[in-house]
Amino acid sequence: MNRRTLLQSAAAFLGVSTVGCTTTVAVRSGKNRYYEGPVTDHFDGVRFFNPDGSPPKGFRDLLRWRMGEDPTEWPTEVPVLTVRPERRVDDLTVTMVGHATMLIQTRGLNILTDPWWSERASPVSFAGPKRVAKPGISFEDLPPIDLILLSHCHYDHMDLATLTRLKADHDPLVITPLGNDTIIQSTGLRTEVLDWGQSTNFGQLGIHCTPCHHWGARGVSDRSMALWGTFVLTGPGGAVVFIGDTGFDQGRPYRDLPAQFGPIRAELLPIGAYDPRWFMADQHQNPDEAVQGFLLSKAAYAVGHHWGTIQLTNEGRNDPRFALEEALGAHNVAQNRFRALEAGEFWAIPSI
Repeated sequence: MNRRTLLQSAAAFLGVSTVGCTTTVAVRSGKNRYYEGPVTDHFDGVRFFNPDGSPPKGFRDLLRWRMGEDPTEWPTEVPVLTVRPERRVDDLTVTMVGHATMLIQTRGLNILTDPWWSERASPVSFAGPKRVAKPGISFEDLPPIDLILLSHCHYDHMDLATLTRLKADHDPLVITPLGNDTIIQSTGLRTEVLDWGQSTNFGQLGIHCTPCHHWGARGVSDRSMALWGTFVLTGPGGAVVFIGDTGFDQGRPYRDLPAQFGPIRAELLPIGAYDPRWFMADQHQNPDEAVQGFLLSKAAYAVGHHWGTIQLTNEGRNDPRFALEEALGAHNVAQNRFRALEAGEFWAIPSI
């Protein structure tokens, strides 16, 4: 993928992909099209924001990045051995579908994170990031899906075409942060929205929404009008944490989790789309920061996702996996505690 192709792609989905940016907009200008609610410590009445954090960069920085160093070339396709999951699992198994899409099976429930089965993460079919690895579970081989955890509205995490298919075939409940329910309303899915610090119950599980450091947009004028968040699942056997995207933010997404939720059995953490650091660090942690967060939260095990499926930034396809191995060694963490799963791989998470 050369610089010209990247620039064309950037123009096609400016401001709507996980790494796109919009032109700078006055924080309180306009009207929020997705959510109306009181001002809080992370909502100014129009837009959500990261308290004491960093806003996403603007158009000038986007062009500086796109016109700078060429990204490492990715393969156009990689082999994937698809798997057909068990219909139900009593304990805890995580299966990698691809990117941030994982199947969590626990307590007889089947839960999908940020489901995406489309060819591109883009609002258009002719441009934007295209998958090089097909889904590790064929859509037709999915077990009955009970719940979707939808972390934010970027196109590589919120795919309306996939959500519409899931409504037709499975009719799951979607739990998502504030404002995202408006965006997916056209799919017909049932939704429940949570603000940071709010919780709900589903089956034997508690579902909790906590802060992470990111942003969201679907177009050039809706930056941060829908909230982003971390999900923590609590129940017998220890908590499970899912973060779709986050910057490390001095460890703030992680450091309070043990006191709030007790022993954490497993974390599903993003480890890709981090290079160049001057552009990406505020919104996407790198593998070393993911390991630091893992240690801060005192989790027993972790799955690395958000790598190897679509090229979003400059690093090579396998760079996140290799960097994770190095970071685990540097922090004296056993390699079998934090695994970067390929599409189609699954892991029966050990008990704690």
